[in-house]
Amino acid sequence: MSTVLIVGTQWGDEGKGKVVDVLTEQSDIVARYQGGNNAGHTVVINNTKYILHLIPSGALHKSKKCIIGNGVVIDPSALIEEIDELKSKGIDVSNNLYISKNAHIIMPYHVALDKASESKKGDGKIGTTGRGIGPSYSDKIARAGVRVIELINGETFKHILKNNLDKVNFLLENYYGQGKLDYIEILEKYLAYAKRIAPFVTDTVKMINDAYDKGERILLEGAQGTLLDIDHGTYPFVTSSNTISAGACTGLGLAPTKINSIIGIVKAYTTRVGSGPFPTELKDELGHQIQQKGGEFGATTGRPRRCGWLDGVALRYSATINGLTGIAITKLDILDGISPLKIAVAYKYNGSIIETFPHEIEILQDCEPVYETLEGWNDTTSGIDDYNKLPKNAQMYIKYIEKLLGTEVQIISTGQKRDQIIKLKDFLK
Repeated sequence: MSTVLIVGTQWGDEGKGKVVDVLTEQSDIVARYQGGNNAGHTVVINNTKYILHLIPSGALHKSKKCIIGNGVVIDPSALIEEIDELKSKGIDVSNNLYISKNAHIIMPYHVALDKASESKKGDGKIGTTGRGIGPSYSDKIARAGVRVIELINGETFKHILKNNLDKVNFLLENYYGQGKLDYIEILEKYLAYAKRIAPFVTDTVKMINDAYDKGERILLEGAQGTLLDIDHGTYPFVTSSNTISAGACTGLGLAPTKINSIIGIVKAYTTRVGSGPFPTELKDELGHQIQQKGGEFGATTGRPRRCGWLDGVALRYSATINGLTGIAITKLDILDGISPLKIAVAYKYNGSIIETFPHEIEILQDCEPVYETLEGWNDTTSGIDDYNKLPKNAQMYIKYIEKLLGTEVQIISTGQKRDQIIKLKDFLK
């Protein structure tokens, strides 16, 4: 038996979807454990691009079971749209998609509150996607949320909706100066959604634990990255869920003793979407060049991603709190032709050297990176599927990352396509 967890080690957008897609071939189950449709995984198969927001990347393999766990917040409209979009491309998930009864539902008032709150902050915006993720998780913690099981049970849903909408409409009108939302309109729309998603709903906690007991191969995937974790990220510029490896346990009801490998996805450079500190950001032409060459625009929002050098300080922190057993490096090919290359190995703050990742935003945003400089390479790495065929300096770059994190590199992605990958180890046997 084998359970492999894939986790982003940076600020998200590390290329998790590509790695999950490749490893799905050896898996029986692929399970998503947190986040919502504020994130996207992009996978390219036979020149066709698939962008998945809620459905696990395993859906692109017809025979694989795909679980949306209890830790995910679901916008039913977005989910149904995604199901229909996949079907239009010849991928029918009606027999292999399973949704947790306990997953929480994103309501229209969550979206309204998200947008209104962000707008009111002015220059203090966090940079949310405005898709209602934060307010939905807030209701979950406040025990005022709507779970999938309540949505399907129409009478329970009516009661929760009425109570919540009374409070939200008061807030929208009196604090945000916006119009009220209509109870009947939301009720009818969401009861229709309930009928569409009901066939997919099951006890996913029992399902995944039964699969483990039977020796099935399980692949776990999350959204965003470690530095956006609500507890361990660059708060308050974070998402509203636990993106780190431990989040998989609560988000799926799977004990930590049942996870065998934790693979950290490391983009060969660093990117960040939205506001917040970014010590290694390149605000010059090189940063723009990397952005354009890497296609660094959000899969969900299209927002341009800020680009910079690899941040080794942040990666060491990420490796520690995730308990990484291996690394997958993505987008190595984007660095082709760039020399020299830099990796931050420490920060300088107020004349002192900091080697650990600071939790104080005021410190982090004023840190100056201390770089180690490495020679780049002119030969292309795009599409190479054999480690020994990589340019020597590309191999040195990889080895430096291994040394920095004390963890071996086990996968190297050399392009967007499914077959543009170097697998140095088999995880799911």
